[in-house]
Amino acid sequence: MALTGIQIFKLLPKTNCKECGVPTCLAFAMNLASGKAELDQCPYVSDEAREQLAEASAPPIRPVKLGAGVRERTVGGETVLYRHEKTFFNPTGLAALVGSDISKADLAAKLTAFNAFQYERVGLNLRPEFVAIKDAGKGADAFAAVAKTVCETSEFNPILISDDAAVLKAGAAACGPKRPLLYAATQANAEEMGKLAKEADAALAIKADSIDDLIALSDKLTAMGLKDLVLDPGTREPKQSLQDNVFIRRAALKKGNRSLGFPTICFACEMADNLDVETLIAAQHIAKYAGIIVLSDFKGESLFPLLLERLNIFTDPQRPMTVTEGIYPINNPDENSPVLVTTNFALTYFIVSGEVEGSKVPAWLLIKDSEGLSVLTAWAAGKFSGDDVGVFIKKSGIADKVKNKTVIIPGFAAAIVGDMEEELPGWDIVVGPREAAHIPAFLKSR
Repeated sequence: MALTGIQIFKLLPKTNCKECGVPTCLAFAMNLASGKAELDQCPYVSDEAREQLAEASAPPIRPVKLGAGVRERTVGGETVLYRHEKTFFNPTGLAALVGSDISKADLAAKLTAFNAFQYERVGLNLRPEFVAIKDAGKGADAFAAVAKTVCETSEFNPILISDDAAVLKAGAAACGPKRPLLYAATQANAEEMGKLAKEADAALAIKADSIDDLIALSDKLTAMGLKDLVLDPGTREPKQSLQDNVFIRRAALKKGNRSLGFPTICFACEMADNLDVETLIAAQHIAKYAGIIVLSDFKGESLFPLLLERLNIFTDPQRPMTVTEGIYPINNPDENSPVLVTTNFALTYFIVSGEVEGSKVPAWLLIKDSEGLSVLTAWAAGKFSGDDVGVFIKKSGIADKVKNKTVIIPGFAAAIVGDMEEELPGWDIVVGPREAAHIPAFLKSR
């Protein structure tokens, strides 16, 4: 059970050293209780207190780190049932399935195709993280060879799937520094799989036929000293799978059930006979509440919408999505192309840039940091005032790129024209349309 701020305070050194970043130990204790601070920020906490506090302040769903490198992924670590309560922290990992009987040429082609699925969105690189390697009965050597190729020739992290501990052991050894997820321990092989996971320092998935059996298996493995577990309730019926995920999340968060306090894995590839339906199932489970989803394949038309959904769901609802302040060339502009300016609210950027791109008119789009507010809201809050926008335009460097000293401002910000003219002598300030849909006609008419 989580401790209160006062209970945590009693375990702290009470030095008020301020080295944690807040003025007093009591303030730090309150931040720790509310999840706004981490215990490691206190340099003087005793080992005994650290042990008590670490357990009490641990997230109700344990974070499990998988893989290594640029696509390393932590799953779990969630603290709320609903996103608007706080935020979801660790995005669902996405995996594609390959068999250990795949040929070297086909595997190389798949990995090349998978690696190409990278999408730039609001300054982020959206991409999948895992390749799930399934034992096709070709033996430990074939399984290990596929795992080694995945780990050494791609950025993807491995999920190793086999009922045979010897096969998993060979696969784990071939993964090198990439920390794999071993799938799966069952009631029949729990001790053997648990021992293997400890030896390989790997995370272990556990599979059972019911929630009660899952709890018993989880307790058995945690008693063996295993901490990094991933749960598979076993069902392959979409509705029941969704219900199981919700039940597990609620049990961990609302009931404090530590036996179920781990991320889950969903095999969408085993719940449908085509990728379209798999995608629908995956979309449901990204929202509620899979830690990892395994698909039969990665295809752009399936993967891209899932990555966007994941981005939206795992974005802090208390912080608007933003794009980086700066100059964005659209349609290969030159020194005679028009200049537009707007705020860095991501939705505003995508709408405006999309309309400019659709107009086929080469243009420069200036994005000013408005703390993620839309144009009208930013103007009302003083984040898009004439003098600030003018200073931004002067410092942006756009004057070195264009001969035509004309800047088009959003129609809803017409009131800032006067202040901009004072800040930008020699520039022509043009009020553009209020609605982004009117931008193409506006640009073509100039």
